[in-house]
Amino acid sequence: MSLLVKICGLSTRETLETALDAGADMVGFVFFPPSPRHVSLETGRDLGRQVKGRALKVALTVDADDATFDNIVDALSPDILQLHGQESAARLRDIKQKFGRPVMKAVPVATSADLAVLPGYAAVADRILFDARAPKDATRPGGLGAAFDWHLLEHLDLKLPYMVSGGLDADNVAEALRVTGAGGADVSSGVESAPGVKDPELIKAFIRAARATQELSVR
Repeated sequence: MSLLVKICGLSTRETLETALDAGADMVGFVFFPPSPRHVSLETGRDLGRQVKGRALKVALTVDADDATFDNIVDALSPDILQLHGQESAARLRDIKQKFGRPVMKAVPVATSADLAVLPGYAAVADRILFDARAPKDATRPGGLGAAFDWHLLEHLDLKLPYMVSGGLDADNVAEALRVTGAGGADVSSGVESAPGVKDPELIKAFIRAARATQELSVR
């Protein structure tokens, strides 16, 4: 199975084009106002048109209601809905039925106890994204540049495809993938020069570093 690389939190045509040209498999757009990476529906529409099938479009939301999903689906026509809040397995099932899109559920991890939710989500979600658990006083659940102990996933028995995120950059993505056995890597703050400001060179370096792990594994 080929490695999936996701660049999340894209908000400009220039950085989106960089990610697409560099070979990102997924491009993520954040629809969550507290985030410095939040995009408006109009910006999402414009960026979505730019993708033109070169990568999967992922819409990131946090505990969004149905009206918000309606607007996002209309504007972006996402290939995947990424749920990054406190959504229950029942809510995931409801969203999948109403909006007819695959769902990727973000699971925040700090200790092994955080993995107890996996059976419930795995029965409904199409993919799991493991991210570092945010501090209690954080204003958003992800994109904080923090990593978690990847060894918590070292012997994970999960039939569902999963990706790893949280504090990744070009220097550590290879180790994260090796330890976790994840089939994909997701980055946001690790390819930025400032919160919400993507750096084209860092995007390219991250994708190169992630792809290099795949090349090594097939030798």
